Amino acid sequence: MARAALGWSIADLAKAAGVGERTAAKFEAGGNVLPETVEALRAALVAAGIAFANGGKRAGVSYPLSD
Repeated sequence: MARAALGWSIADLAKAAGVGERTAAKFEAGGNVLPETVEALRAALVAAGIAFANGGKRAGVSYPLSD
């Protein structure tokens, strides 16, 4: 969802996070990846403007569509 909001491909996310494309795809598919990898992916998305919400009953993401 976050990657799609940015219009990024798996390759874009992997490059921004400094991880391999297969690793990024594995994470998105729910596979096991190292905690450091999860943090690198999260940090890349946050740096691009994604905000993660964990409050309430449901988690989610937001991305400003306009400034």
